[in-house]
Amino acid sequence: MAADAVSVFLCGDVMLGRGVDQVLPCPGDPELREGWVRDARDYVSLAEAVNGPLPPLPVGFDWPWGESLGVLRAAAPAARVINLETSVTRSDDFAPGKAVHYRMHPGNVPCLAAARPDVCVLANNHVLDFGRRGLQETLRTLSRAGLRTAGAGRDADEAAAPAAVPLEGGRRLLVFSFGMPSSGIPADWAATRSRSGVAYVAEPGPAAARELTERIRQEKRPGDLAVASVHWGSNWGYTVPRDRTAFARALVDDGADLVHGHSSHHPRPLELYRGRLILHGCGDFIDDYEGISGYEQYRDDLRLLYLASLEPDTGRLTSLGITAFQARLLRLWPAPPQDSRWLRQLLDRIGQGLRIREDDTGPPHTWTLVPS
Repeated sequence: MAADAVSVFLCGDVMLGRGVDQVLPCPGDPELREGWVRDARDYVSLAEAVNGPLPPLPVGFDWPWGESLGVLRAAAPAARVINLETSVTRSDDFAPGKAVHYRMHPGNVPCLAAARPDVCVLANNHVLDFGRRGLQETLRTLSRAGLRTAGAGRDADEAAAPAAVPLEGGRRLLVFSFGMPSSGIPADWAATRSRSGVAYVAEPGPAAARELTERIRQEKRPGDLAVASVHWGSNWGYTVPRDRTAFARALVDDGADLVHGHSSHHPRPLELYRGRLILHGCGDFIDDYEGISGYEQYRDDLRLLYLASLEPDTGRLTSLGITAFQARLLRLWPAPPQDSRWLRQLLDRIGQGLRIREDDTGPPHTWTLVPS
């Protein structure tokens, strides 16, 4: 990484609700209303059936992050951005018409804080799983914990407002968060002038891109960097539709320095466009999916931690460090070398404009990509 580069940690979905919540020191009500599972503790049992027993419960607040915390300590990024895909509430207002609901007990917020996120983006399809009362408690709890949020709020203006992370020299990293129906966000979750909700974009078209980039230009000061964090797309598959690619590029054309895409359960293509990084889908980072069958070919047990180094004046990517982990017993462990190799080859095949640095000397589960 260049000496003056701005290092940003990014990851995909951090789902600390349901089974993960149940193993932490302050588990909430385990009730679920899913088709087959009615108790969140069943997801803990499923993980143990596949990978053996967990340590005596409760585990520590840092347990779900596992070995990723050591990587973050060593890297010391200037900013950390995650997609927090769960409500943080005691509410029992199950959102109607949804197959899956995620909630984490507010007493387990120290688990989230263990990774020291600078921004939790919230414009996703689970933050209102327990209604607007649950969203209100989520926002209040995160604010009291000193955690910045973007993408949800008490009205449309608050939901659309970026989170601003101070950087050296008086600069800022601005994080704009918004979500689309392709990720499963219901239209009536959209924040309005008189209603709380998420920053909602109905479709990835030119008009929406112009509206978002105008907002970026209005907020951005000389020296600032802007991240457009978007929850979009289906859970599975490597193909990125042309309209989403065009939308991401339009954001870069008019002000975004990095596009942080998420929603898919596995990584989607990386792209370098006009020197800026587009992550079309980061993949899940923390969840309770162990032992759930189907879609095994995508290896959703493998998780990626992204460390993007940006030129401070231009926002251009200088390098992208990626560390691969494997989810086991609701915790992140270093990915086995053969799995890391598989992921590396996959990203090399589906990505655009990036190559593996030939002199990479890191451990087998870590590698660096640079502009090709």
